[in-house]
Amino acid sequence: MRFAIALAALIAFAAPGMAQPFHHPYGEWREYFRDWLASCPDNINEDATDFYGYSCFASTGSQTRNSANLPAYKLTLIRNRLDGTLDVAITIATDKTAYDETRPMRLLFSGSVPVMLNMGAEIETRFNTTNQYFVADPELALSLIEQMKERTSLKLVVPIVGEGKPAEIWLSLQGVMASLDFMATNARKIAQY
Repeated sequence: MRFAIALAALIAFAAPGMAQPFHHPYGEWREYFRDWLASCPDNINEDATDFYGYSCFASTGSQTRNSANLPAYKLTLIRNRLDGTLDVAITIATDKTAYDETRPMRLLFSGSVPVMLNMGAEIETRFNTTNQYFVADPELALSLIEQMKERTSLKLVVPIVGEGKPAEIWLSLQGVMASLDFMATNARKIAQY
């Protein structure tokens, strides 16, 4: 009986450590890290019109889903494969509500002062997106990433158009450090350049 329990414990604790990147049919290397999914596309396209063409990225999403069964709120870390810079983006993909861009989003890390993200100052849209908000200041982005490494979760507070009460979303940070390592390791792993 003891042998069976020891074997079960060994399998349960060893399985996460044996996780390996896998090649997805969409043409990218992926790996799950707790609540995060990290990905690096096979190809680098320096002339791409969005970050997907030349970046690796990792995301976690809300438990709340939209009608496409995707997370209604998503936090994404992006590593530029050409120069190594890191970005932070928040995606709001709800069906019937919209972010009130006249009021700041807030990131609440336990034990810290709330981080206020005002549209046009701390956050901005880029490329051809209307619902993905990038942290505009590279130093603020790096500061947020450092806080993410030290915490297990954060609360995203999003003001909603026409509503007094904002949406409050808990997002897991379990897997951030492993996702950053994956992106750094696989940034130059390509099938075609």
